[in-house]
Amino acid sequence: MAFDGIVTKGVVTELNSSLKGAKVNKVLQPNKNEIVLDLYSKDGGKYNLLISVLPEGCRLHLTTHLKPNPANPFNFCMLLRKYLIGSKILEVSNYDLERTIEIKFEARNELNDLVKRRLYVEIMSRQSNIVLTNENNIIIDCLKHFEDDKRPRLPASPFTFTPILKSSFIELETFTDFLELVSESPEETLSGKLPDLFIGFSRNFVLKTLEVLDIHDKVFGLDDMEKLYNYLKKLINNFDVNHVKPDTIGKDYTLINSEKAENHLAINNFLDDFYFEKEQKNLFNGSKNNLLKIISSSLKKVYKKLENINQKLKECDDMDKYRLYGELLTANLYKFNGEENLQEVEVLNYYTNENIKIRLDTKYSVSKNVERFYKKYNKLKNTLEIVSEQKKDAEREIDYIESIIYSLENAKTMEEIHQIYNEISENFGNKNQLETKNKKKEEMKIQEYNIGGYKILVGKNNSQNDYLTFTIGSREDLWFHAQKIHGSHVIIKTGGLEDVPEDIIFEAAKLAKENSKGANSSVVPVDYCKLKFVKRAQSKKLGMVNYTNFSTILVK
Repeated sequence: MAFDGIVTKGVVTELNSSLKGAKVNKVLQPNKNEIVLDLYSKDGGKYNLLISVLPEGCRLHLTTHLKPNPANPFNFCMLLRKYLIGSKILEVSNYDLERTIEIKFEARNELNDLVKRRLYVEIMSRQSNIVLTNENNIIIDCLKHFEDDKRPRLPASPFTFTPILKSSFIELETFTDFLELVSESPEETLSGKLPDLFIGFSRNFVLKTLEVLDIHDKVFGLDDMEKLYNYLKKLINNFDVNHVKPDTIGKDYTLINSEKAENHLAINNFLDDFYFEKEQKNLFNGSKNNLLKIISSSLKKVYKKLENINQKLKECDDMDKYRLYGELLTANLYKFNGEENLQEVEVLNYYTNENIKIRLDTKYSVSKNVERFYKKYNKLKNTLEIVSEQKKDAEREIDYIESIIYSLENAKTMEEIHQIYNEISENFGNKNQLETKNKKKEEMKIQEYNIGGYKILVGKNNSQNDYLTFTIGSREDLWFHAQKIHGSHVIIKTGGLEDVPEDIIFEAAKLAKENSKGANSSVVPVDYCKLKFVKRAQSKKLGMVNYTNFSTILVK
């Protein structure tokens, strides 16, 4: 876990120096797991203190990335507003390197008497909690309620700290004490020993420290241990003088010593950006995957529909056979006049000059069988006409859905995800797609390149492609698209000039290849023409076009 005792100490030190004396202006709760205290400091500064008990991101730090609040506040938010708005922060602290943070407030009660209250933030993964107590440390209420003999979290219960089962590095007096404890640990590695022995040390923190000191995790000597001890002691002392800074380790982070004094809120600012980027990435990936599931489900349905259509077309393969049977039986009907219950007849096929056997339905006469053959022929003929058109529609639908999937798989920003989401909502709903899109066109940001004095624009999804081709583009602009595969519309803004240099045309064609499904292919043909020769496809689907008068360039 990134937010260990070392990080907690760093955050608390910065908050205590910045927020002491600050007043609570607002209490916000954007979701069930987060509280934000809107604060005014004594020097006139404005801060937002975020407290999160999300299991995968429990933490406390200042934030500039505020989230919208629900129309109806949560009950715990209302309670905090009642007890904390207008109160003053006296101190932000934690014991040793423990991850229970105590924020002391001073406020006036209903009788205008000064009273003290405490807000405890427990950073404990799934057991994380926010607890408000009165001056006697009796719980007024908490975000999560649970019963525990050692640590109850219920209103009217006394607040008790989680029992400490590890040693305190801060209280160690000598290197000998440190060495003795580490030597007694059964763990083989330092990254296993230290977190197992001391309060607040995570494996990530120890690994980063060993990396900074160039000490091997498994193979280490007495000098290495002394160097490690001195570094850790220095780090603890450096919190008070801002000589500590955040640093990354893999996809996580920890704190290390700094040779110079850092910004007084360096750790808080780092955490704010780190978790915001992480949340945005999770939101992006979650939204992208959800949309892929929705659109992939639609694609499966269309493929199933196409399968049924192909089955019907296969049945139409016998259509001409029934017409031939009817024709041959009609020509030879005089031979079977009066005969009933015939199972099979043999007649001459005058097209091949060979005899052919025709099976009949014994329930009907030969003439009635003729009628049935013609009726079946006409039925299959009509079916063929209708189903052939249905097949074209299904294939166009598959092509369109696959273009959306391509756009989704290559989306890089939440803005692109929102555009694709709107397209899916409108295309598979009952709204007039083009009219709705026209209202949103001005919001789109099209990727732009400037090459050799020419502006080249690239659409990243169907919505952008449609906007680029039919709103931004002019009739004399050059339009590019990878041939017969899904990809971006690319336009060279010619400014009405007839002759665009060949190297500029090739650069635009390269962009069309790089932003298509053939990006990794060795050679891709790219078609290009004047924009006036590009028309919307008959389906009116966003980004779907037909074009004429084009040339083709091979992009290697």
